[in-house]
Amino acid sequence: MTCVQAQRENDSADSSGQFSRREFLWRSGGGLGGIALNAILGESTSANGATARSGLNGGLHHRAKAKRVVQLFMAGAASHVDLFDFKPELLKRHGQPSDFGEPVEAFQNGLGPWLRPVWEFKPHGRCGKMISETVSPLGAVVDDMAFVHNMVGKTGVHSQGTLLQATGFNRPGFPGAGCWASYALGSLNENLPTFVVLPDHRGLASNGVKNWDSAFLPSQHSGTVIYPGKESPIADLFAHKKGDFITRKGETDAIGLLRHLNEQHAVSRASDGRLDARIHSYELAARMQLAAPEALDISREPAHVLKLYGLDHGKTTFDKEINAPEETDLFSRKCLVARRLLERGVRFVQIWSGNDNGFPRRNWDSHEDVERDHGPLALGMARGAAALIQDLKQRGLFEDTLILWTTEFGRMPSTQGGKGRDHNPYVFTNWLAGGGIKGGTTHGLSDNFGYKPADRDNPTEVYDIHATILYLLGIDHEKLTLRHDGIDRRLTDVHGHVIKELLA
Repeated sequence: MTCVQAQRENDSADSSGQFSRREFLWRSGGGLGGIALNAILGESTSANGATARSGLNGGLHHRAKAKRVVQLFMAGAASHVDLFDFKPELLKRHGQPSDFGEPVEAFQNGLGPWLRPVWEFKPHGRCGKMISETVSPLGAVVDDMAFVHNMVGKTGVHSQGTLLQATGFNRPGFPGAGCWASYALGSLNENLPTFVVLPDHRGLASNGVKNWDSAFLPSQHSGTVIYPGKESPIADLFAHKKGDFITRKGETDAIGLLRHLNEQHAVSRASDGRLDARIHSYELAARMQLAAPEALDISREPAHVLKLYGLDHGKTTFDKEINAPEETDLFSRKCLVARRLLERGVRFVQIWSGNDNGFPRRNWDSHEDVERDHGPLALGMARGAAALIQDLKQRGLFEDTLILWTTEFGRMPSTQGGKGRDHNPYVFTNWLAGGGIKGGTTHGLSDNFGYKPADRDNPTEVYDIHATILYLLGIDHEKLTLRHDGIDRRLTDVHGHVIKELLA
């Protein structure tokens, strides 16, 4: 169902004679909800009544190859040279003084001797892709994956690097990629959010909610945070246990009253999109009370599916103290929940891995010990991601679901303190799979050490990845805009091109 169809199918007054929220917005044309609808219909009214360029020029710009997206984000900077980007030169030069041929600005002066890959690499699949043994579960699906080894960032600072990959800008105040997809394409369902975020259970990545906030887009396009496996996966979805006096009828009546008051309040505040978002959130929460528990209940899965994800051990929740085996479960559970959400119409799911505020670290930011920190996280990620790809394929969802694996930057080929690696924003790896992607391929190479792109004049940037994702969703990244502070803002800023070599 398209966003326009959903809008029109709900354009009816309720039994009490009150207009529904959608009818109210349709008829008044006010609020950012009405403006977003106008953009989808190809009209051009901005929030203040001025003329602005339409965000979608009447609809999708070309035939889409993907309907939905899963973004796998390794927060803390995963090491490309230890996971996916095999460098024989590091084997030859291991322990020798590093020489980069130029002055290098390191984040923590991690410019010790060359450090060989922590794990052995072996070829996998028909394509013969070399990947590390710690991510060997991905070998079963490597022929479905396309690797980009010449990604570059703009900074070695976690907060800025994370924002850049998540929002297209290295400073706060800009919508996440999932927000743009939600704004452009609308929902595929009525009972669950369009954009869902599954954070690491141990903490949020740098910037916290800013990574998936809608910023200047209408607020309802922000990511909805869910913690699968926790007693309360969605905050405040249900009344507190002490609120045993609250009845279903009383709650429904209260929501109806709030909707009525908000709609009356909005009549004189047509340009205030917060009212539309508030009404939308109340309505969606009411529907989620029925839909979300079923969608998050993995006990409904058959035994062979739980075994595929490595979740056939019988545990249903996480202990407070996370040991190594459960670290590998964290990611797999999120991947299985993501599949359940996708098949129920969620359009964009973002899965985060590797946040831990304790010390020694148990995240991807492996300054002290790559093997200790990356090991369980990488195995859990590989098991979950491989299972997700196989599960989507067996359900007929892989061909129109796009999967992106990313991190904020890579790690240096030289050692820091003997066992760790410093930040490397100069080159790192992404991989993609699924809807419209040519599997078993590699685009762009890093140099012999994994320090910088082999072709320094033609690197790949996050703008190119975002442009390619939007293209596969049927959107021209240069036309998906919203005028904000006098500028036609877009996910790719003023950059980016579709990476046609990745397209099937």
